[in-house]
Amino acid sequence: MQPNKSVTEFILLGLTQDPLRQKMVFIIFFIFYMGTVVGNLLIMVTIKFSRSLGSPMYFFLFYLSIADTCFSTSTAPRLIVGALSAKKIISYDECMMQVFALHIFGCMEIFVLVLMAVDRYLAICNPLHYLTIMRREVCIILIILACIEAFIHSVTQNVLVWILPFCGPNLIDRYCCDLQPLLKLACMDTYVNNLLVVFNSGATCTINFFILMISYIVILYSLRNHSSEGRKKALSTCTSHIIGVVLFFGPCIFIYIRPSTTFPMDKMVTVFYTIGTPFLNPLIYTLRNAEVKNAMKKLWSIKITAQSE
Repeated sequence: MQPNKSVTEFILLGLTQDPLRQKMVFIIFFIFYMGTVVGNLLIMVTIKFSRSLGSPMYFFLFYLSIADTCFSTSTAPRLIVGALSAKKIISYDECMMQVFALHIFGCMEIFVLVLMAVDRYLAICNPLHYLTIMRREVCIILIILACIEAFIHSVTQNVLVWILPFCGPNLIDRYCCDLQPLLKLACMDTYVNNLLVVFNSGATCTINFFILMISYIVILYSLRNHSSEGRKKALSTCTSHIIGVVLFFGPCIFIYIRPSTTFPMDKMVTVFYTIGTPFLNPLIYTLRNAEVKNAMKKLWSIKITAQSE
């Protein structure tokens, strides 16, 4: 049911209206999306079946890969299909579902990144109590809490849009439904809604980003007391995490800290954190991680050997 809405569908203008560029968008983002799905599935399968990757860090990395895959899937297929469609129409209900999916999986990624930072902090700064604190049961509870918090966040965001009347126009100058363009199309003053977006999405991104940065500064500072080999290994892991955090949080903060204001670059910024970052994360967390690379080689060599026999 739609409360007081005459608009039943929206038109997504996509990234470009040029036919040749639309074909390029289809090819480029199809490759990106397939790379995201294959890369994250490879990480999930490797962690699931490799005994050497049983630590809490890889437990959280497994769920980060799930969040990345679902987060990209909430927007990429619509962009890819829309690039070859004459009319890029999305129904009101599908639009609301896309907003919900975008925020629940985006928020889940934020909380998993926070949990990964907590895990690294305890492993490096409190190694004697690490295994006692980060037991399997504790990790599972933390992931469940992250999912619950992400669900609450997403429902709250959807309510901010669902209560608004839409009378037309129905053109969204984006490739997906999100809060800012929808708030601009509403047939009422959305000042309060924009403030709530800042206090919800904007604050969630900004506060967690600073918490993560402070935690990694503390971790890096504590590494001065470690051996050269231990420092090198921890530094490699933390550097990967910091790169992933900056690539994801930077664009998110840029978009959600100012929902009432839009810039021409917003489209590409949104593309970067919804499609680019999930594509890069498997590369960041595997190419710089010798344990994951060795586990992949061992696992797939065993499977190839078993099939040949």
